Amino acid sequence: MAEPAFTPRGRPLPGRSPFARTVDSVTFSVVLYAVIVGGLVWLAYGGAQAMGYNWQWYRIPQYFYTVTENGFQWGEISIGLVKTVTLSATAFALAIALGLVTALLRLSGLIVCTGVAIGYLELIRNIPLLVLLYLFYYVLGPIFGFDRYWASILTLAVFHSVLISEILRAAINAVPKGQWEAATSIGMSRAQAYRYIVLPQSVRFMLPPMTGEAVHVIKSSAIVSVIAVAELTTIGRNIISDTYMSFEIWFTIAAVYMALTLALSIGVTLLEKRYATES
Repeated sequence: MAEPAFTPRGRPLPGRSPFARTVDSVTFSVVLYAVIVGGLVWLAYGGAQAMGYNWQWYRIPQYFYTVTENGFQWGEISIGLVKTVTLSATAFALAIALGLVTALLRLSGLIVCTGVAIGYLELIRNIPLLVLLYLFYYVLGPIFGFDRYWASILTLAVFHSVLISEILRAAINAVPKGQWEAATSIGMSRAQAYRYIVLPQSVRFMLPPMTGEAVHVIKSSAIVSVIAVAELTTIGRNIISDTYMSFEIWFTIAAVYMALTLALSIGVTLLEKRYATES
């Protein structure tokens, strides 16, 4: 028999807390990821066994860390992970700055500013990421004097800034117009209204898509391996060229990427729930 929807005094039964719902969502995501990865590993293992592949998983831990006479030392994969996070975080921060400027130009109402923003959006949005990387490294790099590392950062920042600008524009437009009128009525300038009223309120609208874009930046960072920037994918390729452990290394690199992006998604989801509860 189903439980009554109301207490004996006619009051509705209390629902589950947002934290409990978040935990259930996170648990489901982790289980789903584990099932998918497990299935892929099983398929790859079966194919490798049919090929007579000699698995060498026992060699993988040394690429995360080693303990020698000189003490604890980080392995190549761990160093590559730190470099990937640093590269992605720098590019993402720069992309947010560029995206905010582009969004504000488009929302300015000035014909020239709007035209510049739309032109920038259409130009970058229609250039493939790999072509943009080659453009920054082989064409603009020698002209402006930046190396392959900064060419990679600028490529990722510019490419993702157009996507972030649309996220920011949508979040700003989602703030009720009454907030603008209230800011004007108390004598605030447009810049003050953006800083103190509109942008803080738009955070809750931009958190979910911005999380997806942060994950996208991390995954896109793998493409900089084509110009030999030392990050996780490049280090994985170097290890494979020395050891010929293709299956083990690529599975490990994929697992590291997945753990990084999943941790980011879970952290922002908890932050989003907390922000929504406090609001």
